[in-house]
Amino acid sequence: MKLFFAVILSSFVFSILNAVTKVSISGNDLMQFSLKEFEVKAGEEVELEFKNAGSLPKIAMGHNLVILKEGVSAIAFGGKAMQAGANATNALPDSVKGDVLAFTKLLGPGETEVVKFTAPKKPGIHQFVCTFPGHYAMMRGVMVVK
Repeated sequence: MKLFFAVILSSFVFSILNAVTKVSISGNDLMQFSLKEFEVKAGEEVELEFKNAGSLPKIAMGHNLVILKEGVSAIAFGGKAMQAGANATNALPDSVKGDVLAFTKLLGPGETEVVKFTAPKKPGIHQFVCTFPGHYAMMRGVMVVK
């Protein structure tokens, strides 16, 4: 009986120590994210599911989700990505990834991607954005690290 409780307790402790925050967000043909803000715990694993819920072709209305490092403005980053050559087939040039915490690939209609990352250990606010050309003006939000 003691062994049974020891196994249950260790499983519980393991699950607490390895907690995962799951977040689901979609983007649509109106250039809107389904969430404008979400919270994660500092240092915790995050599993982000992103879906392009639109129906327009990827070349015209592809979407990605890029979470930026603390202090990086989504508007400024979107402009920087455009200047670096962001386009309808490569919305996140390698040269700007130094400002990025996590990102999805560019998705077409009905496509979904799951990315896993560790939330920063320091509480703060991290903006997220779609970097498909021009979308950064409307498709923005914040990840709050508590």
